[in-house]
Amino acid sequence: MALRFFNTLTRKKQNFKPLKKGQVSIYSCGPTVYNYAHIGNYRAFLSSDILKRYLQFKSFKVKHVMNVTDVDDKTIRDSKKEGKSLKEFTKFYTKAFLDDLNILNVEIPELMPKATECVPDMIKLIQTLLKKGVAYKAKDGIYFDISKHKTYGKLSKIDLTQTKKGKRVNSDEYDKTNPNDFALWKFWDKEDGDVFWEAEFGKGRPGWHIECSAMSEKNLGKSFDIHTGGVDLIFPHHENEIAQSEAASGKDFVKYWLHNEYILVDGKKMSKSMGNFYTLRDLLDKGYSAKAIRYLLISTHYRQQLNFTLEGLKSAENTIERIKEFVDTLNRKLKLGGTKHNKGITKIIENINIGFEEAMDDDLNVSEAEGFLFEFIKEMNKIMDTISAKDAKTILDFLGHLDKVLGVMVFEDEKIPAKVMTLAEQRQKARADKDFKAADKLRDELKEKGYEVKDTKDGFVVKKI
Repeated sequence: MALRFFNTLTRKKQNFKPLKKGQVSIYSCGPTVYNYAHIGNYRAFLSSDILKRYLQFKSFKVKHVMNVTDVDDKTIRDSKKEGKSLKEFTKFYTKAFLDDLNILNVEIPELMPKATECVPDMIKLIQTLLKKGVAYKAKDGIYFDISKHKTYGKLSKIDLTQTKKGKRVNSDEYDKTNPNDFALWKFWDKEDGDVFWEAEFGKGRPGWHIECSAMSEKNLGKSFDIHTGGVDLIFPHHENEIAQSEAASGKDFVKYWLHNEYILVDGKKMSKSMGNFYTLRDLLDKGYSAKAIRYLLISTHYRQQLNFTLEGLKSAENTIERIKEFVDTLNRKLKLGGTKHNKGITKIIENINIGFEEAMDDDLNVSEAEGFLFEFIKEMNKIMDTISAKDAKTILDFLGHLDKVLGVMVFEDEKIPAKVMTLAEQRQKARADKDFKAADKLRDELKEKGYEVKDTKDGFVVKKI
């Protein structure tokens, strides 16, 4: 099967063919760094991470750019509330965002330009739009005239009959149904404080939409392969990006648009007032692992709404634990030695790999792909008693191959305290001596210390409870 993506621009699945053979350029709308990102934000970033990982899995060379919006209405507003400079304020939340990406095992994009670093590029782009007559100067800023761009609305399929000529909107985020001329540049006013840049058309700061157009062009060129983001960005943000970029360059802006759906929490829209609003830190503080959070957020197809619940997260935690037990068992097999090879394992791996790739080729169907992973684990568990060290290495290598996409199967060795291991060894000896009363007592002591012992065919295993 050819690799296919659902393209929001055409509203259908299309075979993927990059502009340059073997190379893929991706732009992802990144964070606005005015607060900690929430789990809805991270679904978008994990969706683009799975996309990038799978393209690399398919041997494409990927150049991934993700912007950091460190100047807009929100960052200025909240930095003033905290009495901090815009730079100091946004630096803190930018670091927090990068820390979260590392915790969730998200591959850091090759380039993460900050909006404040690219303002000269934005000014240049606005000057081009003014010269071409598709932008105009108003009392409070420079605006894009959507009536001058004949294909405006092609991404969102917005109804242009609602357009009121000359009606403008200065806010970065606005009505999701009514198309309006939008701000490219906002002239300075006292609310902006010391946040401004000088431009020949007037002192001020960029609008949100022009930022992404300028940063993507600077780093990927006037045309590139894939643009990602949440469905909430289709209109007005992405529609406006297309309009200003194509009006300036005269070229097609993006070939494939991939948008992920919303997250619901307990079946409802996430909001702080309802008490169902979670940041990554909130969930980690509740004791959930980063692997389980990542697994839950990637396991529903990116174009389907995900209903996030703590019960679902507990289930994800259990799934990760089952995978870890499987990996731990294979690692113990490695230590036992043995070179006998079960040829049937190779055939199973070939079939599972085909199924996994076919699922992922079909618009990144991770949930179906994971089904093949669990089918593989089930089949290997059936024959675990016969698996040699050589077979175990083959299986672990294959899991590592699949995990290049999923990013949830690398586990750090759990360090068991020496005193705990001594108790476990004493318990093992008591069992061998058939002193089950002593063995039970030692088991209880281990439990009091927060550990349990599991007996297997290959020996005992100590685990933290």
